[in-house]
Amino acid sequence: MKVFLAGIIQGSLVEADIHDQDWREPITQVLNKYLPEAEIYCHYSCHPNSITYELPEIKETLAEGIFRAGECDLLIAYAPSASMGTAIEMYEAARKSKTIVSITPMAANWVIRAYSDFVLSDIEEFEALAASGKLKKLVEKKTKK
Repeated sequence: MKVFLAGIIQGSLVEADIHDQDWREPITQVLNKYLPEAEIYCHYSCHPNSITYELPEIKETLAEGIFRAGECDLLIAYAPSASMGTAIEMYEAARKSKTIVSITPMAANWVIRAYSDFVLSDIEEFEALAASGKLKKLVEKKTKK
């Protein structure tokens, strides 16, 4: 099972800065505990200095992330606020019928509503979903199609 961690990096920040990325570790821990077979891909971990990239590398990195989002079995979208990159990754995963779990307070957002199989308010709800076995079952069902 291939898992893609999508989530806010720059968001709506005006400056060349990033949001706190401390959400990635607890989600990874949940996945390791309840889906130990998962191969977790974190685009940010592969590009921790991406905020310093020049335009050609920016375009290449965006394209790579979008491609990987479409090739995963499960995309976890962490969006405490709007994130254009996460929205594109969600779109690509949904276009290819992948399972998408959004962790966000923005349950009314159209992108979140349109593309998510599950909309959860926090990481604790994500852990409960993973522990229940429902997440694994949905991923397996969609993967078999």
